[in-house]
Amino acid sequence: MYSVGIAYLLWLVSGFGALGFHRFYLGKIPTGILWMCTGGLGMVGAIYDFFTLPGQVQEANIRNTLLRSIGFPQQQRGWNWRYVNDGNIRMVKKEKETVERAILKVAKEQKGVLTPSDVALATNVSIEEAKKNLDTLVSKGFAEIRVRKTGTLVYTIPEMIDSDAPLEDF
Repeated sequence: MYSVGIAYLLWLVSGFGALGFHRFYLGKIPTGILWMCTGGLGMVGAIYDFFTLPGQVQEANIRNTLLRSIGFPQQQRGWNWRYVNDGNIRMVKKEKETVERAILKVAKEQKGVLTPSDVALATNVSIEEAKKNLDTLVSKGFAEIRVRKTGTLVYTIPEMIDSDAPLEDF
């Protein structure tokens, strides 16, 4: 449960609300960042918070009570609350997309033919790292190196390749 006293203390310590520590405490992260960047919206928001802080604390306590009553534990690192299609709130694990998965997405978009540059663009890794990942897929037998009629080396994912692609074996 959140405390009005702690919220006011954080409001005071954060330069009369200008740095928004009280907003971070109440779980209002986006507006806490906004308060930090704008000095509590030029102190107008900070003064507003001074008068509405008891209501904000009550709202945060109601939100936490509601989430606990429907069976959700406290938010944990790596988990997000999400509304799903059926209208219910669920905890969803944030999964970092692997480079391998991104390679497969690019390959699917490009009908099974891709280059290290394509992978680097899609994954925010260097071209060397992209080439290393593609070579790993080749060594494991999931991809092949081929040559276009123009002489360009490309990587292919055989089950996604377009049969009309102008390629020759390397």
